[in-house]
Amino acid sequence: MGRWALDVAFVWKAVLTLGLVLLYYCFSIGITFYNKWLTKSFHFPLFMTMLHLAVIFLFSALSRALVQCSSHRARVVLSWTDYLRRVAPTALATALDVGLSNWSFLYITVSLYTMTKSSAVLFILIFSLIFKLEELRAALVLVVLLIAGGLFMFTYKSTQFNIEGFALVLAASFIGGIRWTLTQMLLQKSELGLQNPIDTMFHLQPLMFLGLFPLFAVFEGLHLSTSEKIFRFQDTGVLLWVLGSLFLGGILAFGLGFSEFLLVSRTSSLTLSIAGIFKEVCTLLLAAHLLGDQISLLNWLGFALCLSGISLHVALKALHSRGDGGPKPLKGVGSNPDLELLLRSSQQEEDENEDYFMAQGQQ
Repeated sequence: MGRWALDVAFVWKAVLTLGLVLLYYCFSIGITFYNKWLTKSFHFPLFMTMLHLAVIFLFSALSRALVQCSSHRARVVLSWTDYLRRVAPTALATALDVGLSNWSFLYITVSLYTMTKSSAVLFILIFSLIFKLEELRAALVLVVLLIAGGLFMFTYKSTQFNIEGFALVLAASFIGGIRWTLTQMLLQKSELGLQNPIDTMFHLQPLMFLGLFPLFAVFEGLHLSTSEKIFRFQDTGVLLWVLGSLFLGGILAFGLGFSEFLLVSRTSSLTLSIAGIFKEVCTLLLAAHLLGDQISLLNWLGFALCLSGISLHVALKALHSRGDGGPKPLKGVGSNPDLELLLRSSQQEEDENEDYFMAQGQQ
């Protein structure tokens, strides 16, 4: 009877993990293809991103309100001093990362975007070394060389290469390295009480919106004000279709963060990292099949080399955690973190937040 119960528990955990991975894939791959699809007809990626931020903020606020009503515990609200001094740098880096990533879809294919964006792990490692969140080791140097070499091979003589789009997404990956390093440092400040990613998203979105607004005003403001798809619309149906499409993107963006958190809280950050590797492969295969992206043998070899570097990084994190007797806990985090998010999370999230946000560079 005991053996049967263990088998049932194992099968249930496997089914739950598979379901969470598939949910994460739906949102992650879905928003990539959605952004590419929408930017073909709606050439205002910065405005699109700002509306997504507004939707994420609304859903984050709703989630916080629901959790507060169910738990009867007040949610954390930062003072203006802490908000502007400690959250603003992370918000600005996040806004530029997301905004430039979406902007690049005007010029490059999904496959080139996916490959270049995966190099964010490289920049995360570099900035982790600069901020002394990681120690310099020979294995980390090998990881950097594999990812950088793979990126070079993938873009070398690519038939669909576009320098402007590549520069945008590479800049986004560079800023993404700063973004996730700052995010990790932000979450390690236990006195702020932002260990719950929903609280983090709630506090980040307004500053992200404001940080992206000047860029939007310079590059898209005038064109958008004269566009017949928004402010000078002549067909109400077209306006409703555009707004509905933009709102759908906001739902996908929030769902991505929600699914990532559920996957980590119910499994581990290692599961998210491994799932992220296979997600990149699925995205490239879908891009080649559905969008006709042209990928040569050399490009595939470069992608394989890059994935080898990412896989080595994941393996090193797993070995490091096992060698320490478990994942490294957040500095200063108490023993009773607030991690409910409509669903109750497991206690292991306290120990895995740090690795979780390091893993986000693959997204």
